[in-house]
Amino acid sequence: MVFSSQLFVFWFLPAALAVYYALPRRARHLGLTVSSYLFYGWTNPLFMVLMATSTVIDYLCGLAMAGRLGRRFGQPIERLEPGAPRSRGQRLAVTVSVVANLGLLGFFKYFNFAADSYNALLAGLGLGELRLDSVLRVALPLGISFYTFQSMSYSIDVYRGRSRALRNFVDFACYVSLFPQLVAGPIIRFSEIADQLRSRTHSFEKVARGAAFFGLGMAKKVLLANPCGKVADTVFDAGSVLAPDAWFGAVAYAFQIYFDFSGYSDMAIGLGLMLGFVFPKNFDSPYRAESITEFWRRWHISLSTWLRDYLYLPLGGNRRGAGRTYVNLALVMLLGGLWHGAAWNFVVWGGLHGVLLAAERARGKRSLFAGLPRPLRVGGTFFLVLVSWVLFRAADLPAAGRYLAAMVGLGAPQGGAWLAAGIVYQPYYLLTTAVAALVVWAAPQSWDWTRRLPAWKVAACLALFWLSLAALTTQEYNPFIYFIF
Repeated sequence: MVFSSQLFVFWFLPAALAVYYALPRRARHLGLTVSSYLFYGWTNPLFMVLMATSTVIDYLCGLAMAGRLGRRFGQPIERLEPGAPRSRGQRLAVTVSVVANLGLLGFFKYFNFAADSYNALLAGLGLGELRLDSVLRVALPLGISFYTFQSMSYSIDVYRGRSRALRNFVDFACYVSLFPQLVAGPIIRFSEIADQLRSRTHSFEKVARGAAFFGLGMAKKVLLANPCGKVADTVFDAGSVLAPDAWFGAVAYAFQIYFDFSGYSDMAIGLGLMLGFVFPKNFDSPYRAESITEFWRRWHISLSTWLRDYLYLPLGGNRRGAGRTYVNLALVMLLGGLWHGAAWNFVVWGGLHGVLLAAERARGKRSLFAGLPRPLRVGGTFFLVLVSWVLFRAADLPAAGRYLAAMVGLGAPQGGAWLAAGIVYQPYYLLTTAVAALVVWAAPQSWDWTRRLPAWKVAACLALFWLSLAALTTQEYNPFIYFIF
């Protein structure tokens, strides 16, 4: 089930909110958990079993670290002392949690990739007779990359003494399964929401701001991301394209992935507010960044900070010399690329960003375009990000190579290369791309724009929301890019 659908807007959301507010406060988390499992299992009920398994494992590991596993709950659970030595049992508990979550993620997300890579390697070595002839193809459960990271943060935060273990299983199940950010983020760390799980306020102001967030996010997704995605798909899926068309397709994809994901994040934040939760900002106008380092402080903030705090810093961060810092940056970005997708083009995409981050680190975190006027620094950074998006969007590495070659005019255009231009250079797509560019580089952020909601802003949000719903009735193209991650 997707947010930008009539099923969600007209049926699921009203029912979920009605049940939530009709229940007494002590039962709301149970009602919300049931709603979230229904939301998640709508496509495939078996996915619910997988999420429940991860939830039970991490809940028990949290109790084990707090010394409450197998004991009566007669005393409050205290937070572990940060920096104090941990017992063997506590170390074992956090290890079980991390291994179990990474094991689930690794099997369901990377089994097919590993099998195909193994067979390709054997074929290249002339050992095709040893290939793995497996009929097993593993389906990727929606959102597994998000909720495993989220659930794992609970165990790690409890182990580090940043949060108390939860005694109430329903509260923890609610945290893991919250439908607003379940299948595409943002990744909500337990330490960010622990107090809200125990107690939070519900107010008309929160609901109003949440509705505004949801309306703006819906408009980003339906009115901007979908048309830009149609342009990108037309160009990237064409057998051969001319250089101007290739650049237009790359720009359209850059806008599509931004508005698709930031629009989803806005809707998730808005839904959270309707339920009394305050989620952190996940995007901070990333295409206005003046360096790749700044870009990653602004893009998918919940993932980049997760990788920083749970991977980069434990590896040593920048505390073990310049050489180790560059290795850590490269390793984190390679793994970040692999997190996004089980294919070599994602690995290369992550490696490219790792190289760029290391290059800026060598310059004292200064932009590669330092010394140029700000518009050129922003433009240069966007150019690097734009080129890297080709690796992200292409079907595989050879396809990415052909597309990059087309962008610089290499390779003779094949028959039909002119057809893409006739499709994408229509007034509707050109106007949508222009509006997308205006929003990217000139419009205020949803986070700031919704802080105060005078009547004219309320009217604008309602108009955009209803215009989005009207557009949904005519659009057949309505994917969410990050659902596949």
